[in-house]
Amino acid sequence: MTTVTAGPAPAPAPPGRRPAGPSRLRRSWDKHWYAWAMVLPVVLVLAVLIFYPLVRGVWLSLTDLTEANQLAEVCTRSITGGEVCKENPNRWEFVGLDNYVRVLTGQVGEFWQWTGVTLIWTSVCVVFHYGLGLGLATMLNRPMRLRGLYRVLLVLPWAVPAFVSAFAWKFIFNERFGLANSLLTAVGIDPVDWFANRWTSLFTAVVTNIWLGVPFMMVALLGGMQTIPDELYEAAEIDGASPWQRFVNITLPGLRPVSMTVLLLGTIWTFNMFPIIFLVTEGQPAGQTDILVTGAYRAAFEGIRNYSLASTYGVLILSILLVFSIFYRRAMRKQGEVW
Repeated sequence: MTTVTAGPAPAPAPPGRRPAGPSRLRRSWDKHWYAWAMVLPVVLVLAVLIFYPLVRGVWLSLTDLTEANQLAEVCTRSITGGEVCKENPNRWEFVGLDNYVRVLTGQVGEFWQWTGVTLIWTSVCVVFHYGLGLGLATMLNRPMRLRGLYRVLLVLPWAVPAFVSAFAWKFIFNERFGLANSLLTAVGIDPVDWFANRWTSLFTAVVTNIWLGVPFMMVALLGGMQTIPDELYEAAEIDGASPWQRFVNITLPGLRPVSMTVLLLGTIWTFNMFPIIFLVTEGQPAGQTDILVTGAYRAAFEGIRNYSLASTYGVLILSILLVFSIFYRRAMRKQGEVW
């Protein structure tokens, strides 16, 4: 005969206090597990393609990792054919914010010069992108013959790969064989060595990028114009409003949501437009037309590859664009735009 001894009974919950239930996350998982399962692949892809490189880049910017000190051990072959490995005395190490201090104080690189060129390059390109895109969209929004053909022709530059356009425009501005100098010579003006001067060199890149960027603005703004009700234009016309008044008081306010979005995207894309500067001007003369992204590339892949310095530039570029986006969003919200 065996005797079974019961364990102590659980203590009752204090009066007035509800027993602890499953956490909020657990309840959400029990109820919506299928939704979590469907989101999981996207989260994994984002983690691999975006979050890991981002965290890795921030970590590298806090080190002094270069091509010369990346190995943990230095191995040499002995006379007998064996290999002797010793710990690398100059191995890379954590340096904290030293890279940021050196970059921002001008001890390495040309951060402030590149920032100035980047701001000029971005401002000029975005202004012309938007202005020309708005003008062309307004023209194509009106009834006209062969409008479909014009739309196709104007969108073509957008379909051409950026590097192809870059090489084509670089040849156009070639000092000896380019079309630009041929036209100048035809009207009695001396040929220009476009890439020997900082501003003419930057001009060639700006022209190339305008040619590439206008179609996007035109298509986006044209789509925005076609969502504006025709009744507004008809009522304004009955009231005697001129075409300019209808454009200012109906078209521009109606385009505001689209304009704000494409201006933000255009600014970010132009700020990071690497191939045009790299392929058209190649930083000529003497790196004076380099922007931040081309400077980061040169730090990472030219000479002794300085991965930590390139990562520092990358983090600074990301920080500048984040600050710009935050202020831009706040400014838009103050004007009543929903973001």
